Amino acid sequence: MKPGFLFVFLYGAALLLSQDASHHSGIDGANLDPNCKPCADFWRYANGGWMDKNPIPARYASWGPMNVMAQTNRERLHAILESAFSDASAQPGSNERKIADFYASCMDTSAIAALGVKPLQPDLDRIARIRSVKDLTAALAAFQRTTRIGPFAVRGQPDMKNSSEVIANIDEEALSLPERDYYFKEDSRSQEIRGQFEKHAARMFGLLGDKPEAAAAEAKTVVSFETALASVIMTNVQRRDPYSRYHRLDLAGVSALTPDFDWKPALSQFQIAESTPINVVEPEFLKKVNAQLTAAPLEDWKTWLRWRLVSGAAPHLSQSFFDEDFNFRSTALRGVKEQAPRWETCTIAIDNAMGEALGELFVRKYFPPEAKRRMNELIGNLRATLREELDAADWLTPETRKNAVAKLEGFVAKIGYPDKWRDYSAVKIDRKTFFENVRAAAVHNRLYQIAKIGKPVNRGDWNMTPPTVNAYYNSRLNEIVFPAGILQPPMFDLSADDAVNYGAIGAVIGHEMGHGFDDQGSKFDAQGNLKNWWAPSDRERFEERAACVIDQFDKLDVGDGLRHKGKLVVGEALGDLGGLKLAYRAYQRSLRGKPAPPVMDGFTADQRFFLAFARIWGRQSRPEDLRLQINTNPHPVARFRVIGTLQNMPEFHQAFGCKNGDPMVRPPETRCKLW
Repeated sequence: MKPGFLFVFLYGAALLLSQDASHHSGIDGANLDPNCKPCADFWRYANGGWMDKNPIPARYASWGPMNVMAQTNRERLHAILESAFSDASAQPGSNERKIADFYASCMDTSAIAALGVKPLQPDLDRIARIRSVKDLTAALAAFQRTTRIGPFAVRGQPDMKNSSEVIANIDEEALSLPERDYYFKEDSRSQEIRGQFEKHAARMFGLLGDKPEAAAAEAKTVVSFETALASVIMTNVQRRDPYSRYHRLDLAGVSALTPDFDWKPALSQFQIAESTPINVVEPEFLKKVNAQLTAAPLEDWKTWLRWRLVSGAAPHLSQSFFDEDFNFRSTALRGVKEQAPRWETCTIAIDNAMGEALGELFVRKYFPPEAKRRMNELIGNLRATLREELDAADWLTPETRKNAVAKLEGFVAKIGYPDKWRDYSAVKIDRKTFFENVRAAAVHNRLYQIAKIGKPVNRGDWNMTPPTVNAYYNSRLNEIVFPAGILQPPMFDLSADDAVNYGAIGAVIGHEMGHGFDDQGSKFDAQGNLKNWWAPSDRERFEERAACVIDQFDKLDVGDGLRHKGKLVVGEALGDLGGLKLAYRAYQRSLRGKPAPPVMDGFTADQRFFLAFARIWGRQSRPEDLRLQINTNPHPVARFRVIGTLQNMPEFHQAFGCKNGDPMVRPPETRCKLW
């Protein structure tokens, strides 16, 4: 799945909004920085006024329009939960009653505090009873069902090379720091974070009741244990190649990798047949886990399991655990200054645990059928425009072009919410037991996901909840997905003119379509199978285009000595570049046969288009969060999603009169493009 981005406008004679006085430009001049020239730094020009008036709130790591949208949606969900909580008529067992009781249990901090660490005691006792490698492997298998402690996770996923078949998938799930390089980098900031992590782990052990000296020693064990496992884990750049993550085996093959681990109990508890194919994402990691079963002392394993248990559970325990988790995860890693109010914490928890039950109520109130209908029209226009781009791509041979068009025509668009809502009838929720509610929902979701193994692919499933402010492309299903949460102003505004809607969300639709042809998505065919459908010469030319983007982002100066990893962000950067070009051309396509759009609030239609695109990325971040993003996130930093993209677009240069030599203009010979 490709994590993604936004929502746009519609096309068609019956639905296309006319350019008349009833529609505003969608551009607020107060958001601009008139002291900054658009050809010098368009990101600052488009957003400086807004950012100066809207500094990052203390409880956020970054702040921009999409954060505002997400906060608005959480407030709407909060109102829904409060209403459900107050509604005595909700039937026992109904989704409304379950989310109301879930919310009540989360808000009852006194009851949570009274329990302290007691919710973890059965699992702690299980760990304490480990006396042998056999006991250890049995515990690791059992925890797969309830807590996903690690060091691996069993899931169900479509086979990469046969997307109609759901098979078992085993991936690593062993690290507590953001990614494997955090255990090895020797710069001062990385060493500081490792030191903070060790102290954080020691304090967590202290909250479990361990004495200070013992807790400090245990924390060192955790760091050493995870460093050993991290040593064989692929980097986030290596994992971008889907071929590196595909190793289909049978049970005998997996057992050969891990002769000291009996997989039969781990599979049988989920009713996974022993004949089920299994994809091992990182074989070298499984070999390392097997070696550690006997090389690492049992007491080290038990220490690490206690750590993983309390670390995963901390947000759902008493305030002391919650605070310690927040101090490291949010403050040390991301620079957040203060915690969110409890209602917001609880709203997020329920969205994570029972997102479709809560999302169904959200959709009823905030996503009318007309929005879905219009979104379909817009996607149709973007699809038609991309078809024109593919037909005009003279660097593609006929066979590759035919395959690319087949992939485009195979795109499935999901808009707003699932056609069929999830069934939560098996989830038992008690108003008085928050931790148990979280566990019950987690086990239900786990079993739901695992139950897909061996069955036909359910193409109706969603990987995001309806209120989410995001979008994604799923290469294995060849689908683009836009939750209702992102289909709100300013991403989609029926009262704004077409140029702004195309710039704000046309770019997102184009972005998600573009993921089907980025460095990862281009390796999957129209049916979602990992398959080379490119002629060798075409693939070579594609790699040259991708290399241009990689080189550009490798060289962009983010500040504070930081630079993007071009090979990490290339997929998202290609999505931005290709998506914005596609949205611009789709907007121009929508104007065929119509009068030229007027100047509004001092801006031409093309200028409004690019201002709308830049506006959605008017986000600023704390230094800690910026560094975390550079190290781990495949998305470029917001500022450079604007600058890096527009530097390559002659249409932007023409709209604002930018000349060669201006910072917002790359020399013609170095400009990047896909189609």
